[in-house]
Amino acid sequence: MPARAKNILMWIVVIFLIYAVVQNPDKAADVVRSIWDFIYDAFAGFGRFFSNLAS
Repeated sequence: MPARAKNILMWIVVIFLIYAVVQNPDKAADVVRSIWDFIYDAFAGFGRFFSNLAS
């Protein structure tokens, strides 16, 4: 992908995210919280997996 197209796409995503937060901050916070919970649970799962392997 050309650098200019990548730059334009990045700005479109940033503008959309700002718009989404301004329009509905509660839902945006819920989405961020859900993503964070997913990432945290994934790393906790990896930790439990490797901990069980070592036992």
